Amino acid sequence: MKHMSPYFKAGVLLTAVLLVLIIIGQFWTPYDPEAMSSAEKLQAPSAAHWMGTDNFGRDIFSRVIRGAGTTLGIALATVILSCTAGTVIGALTGYFGGRVDAILMRFNDALTAFPSILLGLVFVSVLGGGTWNVILALSIVFTPSFARVTRSAYASVRDANYIKSARLMGAGKVRILTIHILPNIMQVLLPALTIGFNNAVLAEASMSYLGIGSMGSLGYILSDAQSMLYSAPWYALCAGGTIVLMIFGVGLMGEGLQRGEGGRYA
Repeated sequence: MKHMSPYFKAGVLLTAVLLVLIIIGQFWTPYDPEAMSSAEKLQAPSAAHWMGTDNFGRDIFSRVIRGAGTTLGIALATVILSCTAGTVIGALTGYFGGRVDAILMRFNDALTAFPSILLGLVFVSVLGGGTWNVILALSIVFTPSFARVTRSAYASVRDANYIKSARLMGAGKVRILTIHILPNIMQVLLPALTIGFNNAVLAEASMSYLGIGSMGSLGYILSDAQSMLYSAPWYALCAGGTIVLMIFGVGLMGEGLQRGEGGRYA
């Protein structure tokens, strides 16, 4: 009897704690994230302000929790859109091959030839700023990675005996792609989802840090904290540490899934 992977268990626990805090933070925070107080500026972490205050007297914990919700929302939307598009492209190219594969994968290769952050910056520059444009730009950037993973998975099973049997029984192509193959490649797709999520978090934080992402996200807060590394180092440590914990938790879950034990119980 096999037990749940310790990596997966630790990742779920850490991610769940962060998720609960983030969800609560979207409706309630100890202080108004934008409320300023000149009498409380640059205070070190204390019982009153768990992560201290910034140069405007704003509570850093409230800002970080609210900003983490923005970063999480953008990353999730990016992964959903890019995974959906990538899975469709990968399914078509992996199952049918031939000219469809040649055309779509050459376009896929052209996108992957550029660094993801640089390509994201180009798309945002063309589309303009704003949360939805950032999501759209990052979705385009990360679609090729999902397409490549899905293509390999579909190509490896398209001639399997159970697929041949489904064809002989009259199953249509859409049914074969969605009902017969897709559930059987989830063990490959799920780890790719965790990697894609972490890459989306890093990309969004980087773009916000550079000032072209979403206002109020963790990357924007980290950029704001840069000028106070010496006067209030806790500001950058708390914002950056939240990004690290978010990525670390999901990364542990992905490690557990890759080891083939994530989510399985004795």
